[in-house]
Amino acid sequence: GDSAQRGGYARYGGSPWYDETSGGRGYLHWAVSGAVCKPDSDAGDQDANRNEGRFRTRPLARSSQRWLNTTRIPGAEWYQHLGFEGILNLGSLQICGEYIFTPLQRDDAITPTPAATPSYAFDPVIDDDLFFHGGYVYASYFLTGEHMTYRRTSGTLQRVRPHENFFLVDRLKGGRGAGWGAWQVALRYDYLDLSDGGVNGGVGSMFTAGLNWYWTPYSKVQNNLIWGDIDDSGLANATGGTGVDAGDFLIFGSRFMIDF
Repeated sequence: GDSAQRGGYARYGGSPWYDETSGGRGYLHWAVSGAVCKPDSDAGDQDANRNEGRFRTRPLARSSQRWLNTTRIPGAEWYQHLGFEGILNLGSLQICGEYIFTPLQRDDAITPTPAATPSYAFDPVIDDDLFFHGGYVYASYFLTGEHMTYRRTSGTLQRVRPHENFFLVDRLKGGRGAGWGAWQVALRYDYLDLSDGGVNGGVGSMFTAGLNWYWTPYSKVQNNLIWGDIDDSGLANATGGTGVDAGDFLIFGSRFMIDF
């Protein structure tokens, strides 16, 4: 719609354990977060501007389409997020996870007409409330001994600082000098369920194996191998497909990044 969209957001967390002696190489973090949001349409034109909601994402890489996609959900009056997160860091090893629950209320769902909503990929007369959820867990380890730094005041992870920056130069007296940078391996599992009550956004299970090379605190190379499957998806029908609602995928991605 074209009226004011209202939302409230909050996060509360803490670090009950933080090893000051080692400079923060060991710590435990937890937090809970939430949001309350209200899509708001122009009440004077319900056909063109009725309340809607949509949740979508790409499969952990830049695909041409968002493979997990509810498309537009009519009659979305309210939706909320409730998230839980935790981090355990033991030197070079880190285990991190998060899970988010998203209920959506359609108290006054509008029955769309085919002429006004040609892109809807679900039964337009369903007005049940919906429930979506998803999360991830990953483990990472620095082969070169670094650790993921943590700021207690904000409850957030900070940039990685290699013990020795990556470099390769000729020495003035002959030979070469080199620094390795920081090398990290990681494994992650993701789950997302965007199908409920006649909305078929898809159910995805995904794995990621990563090899990250930090040249400096401000530059790195990331390599990710991603594989998984998606079920119960209505995306093929919504885009004029042949009715396929499930499939597997395999992605390899590499990224070089400089931040400043």
